[in-house]
Amino acid sequence: MEGTDGLRAEAGAAAARVLAAGGRRGRLGVVLGTGLGGLVERFDDVVCLPVGVTGWLAASTAIGHAGRLACGRVGGCPVIALQGRVHAYEGFDDATITRGIDVLVALGVGTLLVTNASGGLRPGMTGGELLVLDDHLDLGRRPGTAPGPAGARVGRAGGAIYRAELVEIALAAARHAGARARAGVYARLLGPSYETRAEYRMLLRLGADAVGMSTTPEVLAARRLGVDVVAVSVITNVANPDAPHQTDAEEVCRLAAGAADGIWGVIQALATAVAGGGPNGSMNTTEDR
Repeated sequence: MEGTDGLRAEAGAAAARVLAAGGRRGRLGVVLGTGLGGLVERFDDVVCLPVGVTGWLAASTAIGHAGRLACGRVGGCPVIALQGRVHAYEGFDDATITRGIDVLVALGVGTLLVTNASGGLRPGMTGGELLVLDDHLDLGRRPGTAPGPAGARVGRAGGAIYRAELVEIALAAARHAGARARAGVYARLLGPSYETRAEYRMLLRLGADAVGMSTTPEVLAARRLGVDVVAVSVITNVANPDAPHQTDAEEVCRLAAGAADGIWGVIQALATAVAGGGPNGSMNTTEDR
């Protein structure tokens, strides 16, 4: 079911349950990917709730995804974070995967940071490096699974999704925090297997800089709802098709957690920008979206 503003009606009821359970409204939303959930410990005045209190959000079965919703403050900005997400490889469709975005928006979020752990594809990349998305390849999209009318409020792909000024804010913040960071293209596959050598070569030829199994459904859902989005991948392993390295979920979690300072720098920069922004907590310009 969908409201007239594109927000599903169930999201409002879920948000009300969050508030009744002691949660709070926010202006900046954060989706914390694999290994990054511990960042909520840096929030001020934080309250953590299991996603089950919403009566609507699905709980993740993936390693490194706690399945909690954390409400707190970063500087002067109220922030709400999802500690983990659900994925297509767990058996969920995009309409279920993106419920968390609807709930964040129902709780007042106008700007969203989406994070993930991903595999690097470019020679010269290193583990712990950050990739700030300026475009993506969604190779896992399945027809009829996204909430809302196809293309609603998105219209132009690419530049309408990742705004250049927000990419620059994230890059500058990550580098100021001491992280190595670059802008680039993220490719989403369904997973859950890691890629073959042939798939690495294919993705490079398609123009991808990193590959993972999440993020694009959330980004598109947020943009459909008129929310500004920044997306950042933590490079946890770097592909070398000629000398492949065995990677497992525990190693990905460990490497992602090691990049937490860079992601925290991005969160702080966005919180500062949002706190000085418009009344809806968004950094939107009057650009037609």
